Amino acid sequence: MYKTQGLKNSRIEVADALRGMAVIGIIIYHAVEHMNTGGPAATLSFPWDSDFFHYLGVIVAGKAYGIFAILFGLSFFIQRDNQEQKGKDFSLRFLWRMFLLLIFGTINVAIFDGDILQAYAIIGVLMIPAGYLSNKWLWAITIFLLLQPLEIITYFTGWQVCSWGDAQWGAITEAHVNGSFLENAWVDLTIAPINNWVFYLLTGRATQTLGLFYLGLLIGRHRLFYNENNNLQIWKVVCIITCIITLVGNNIDLSFGAQRGEPSLSPILTPMVKGAQTIFYISATVLLWYAYDWFKKGLAHICFFGRMSLSNYLLSSIFGSFIFYGWGLGMCLVLGTFWSFWVGVGIVVLQIIILYQWAKYHERGPLETVWRYLTWLPKF
Repeated sequence: MYKTQGLKNSRIEVADALRGMAVIGIIIYHAVEHMNTGGPAATLSFPWDSDFFHYLGVIVAGKAYGIFAILFGLSFFIQRDNQEQKGKDFSLRFLWRMFLLLIFGTINVAIFDGDILQAYAIIGVLMIPAGYLSNKWLWAITIFLLLQPLEIITYFTGWQVCSWGDAQWGAITEAHVNGSFLENAWVDLTIAPINNWVFYLLTGRATQTLGLFYLGLLIGRHRLFYNENNNLQIWKVVCIITCIITLVGNNIDLSFGAQRGEPSLSPILTPMVKGAQTIFYISATVLLWYAYDWFKKGLAHICFFGRMSLSNYLLSSIFGSFIFYGWGLGMCLVLGTFWSFWVGVGIVVLQIIILYQWAKYHERGPLETVWRYLTWLPKF
């Protein structure tokens, strides 16, 4: 059973910077995907849009959410450890906190079906028992989860986790492109949550997300984001290994055997490569943060943006769905990938301007303030 080391958990600025980078990546990629409209034909596009989308996906897709997941686990550790050092059990409080996150996620999914907050709230409950495990057991479970156990079972047995028809996907896309706001919200609240869980199960995202949660918890326990002991040497080794996996994985066909009629290994290997690339981004950022003042000063400008990740996430859903959905400006039918990329950049800039003004007078973002207040409101 894990026991706190009794060391102070000071603010980790590099984690705030990483969270800010992840938020920016998520906002831009959602814009390029037209907020999950299914990619209808656009009138303003370029012949090289498909290549641009592909390479942007290689750089961003799944990695920004991976960083988010690891930092979610880190935040759980810090909150739990702070309470343990005061002789308090954080379990019931965290369960309440996840219920509040589920409410935020439900609000968000009514606007944008690609919400992750609901899944984080439900999967996050499994952080509670993990908090009591020793490092040895937690490492073993984390590695097991990151090896894509459900996909391995599917590969060797042919058993399918679940299935989902094209009609449901079509109904969601139709509501996004041509529906009113209320029609869109109804489909998002009834069909989209099931759709999201199917996606999580069919792509290995479910087990990987929990594994990344636990990895963030372990990073917190080992204090790896602090420049102390031999942490930077550890990050150098991790950076080299994950860089090699990333380069190899992104430049070969991961669907071994598929051309011979055998089951494809892509569902197993693709999430692993994305996970390795996520950890490469984190390790490289940590190393550059502590090595170069110019890098640290440059990213310091988005630290406040990362501290307001919940507010940013919901705000981007509002802006993005209004711009691209049929009930708003309907730009999903107008803008191709390249132009949508710059719309995403514009949303990021707009949100930075708005939340920078808020940050002048408030330590936390608007939704972070509400979440924190409600978290500690009940007298558990």
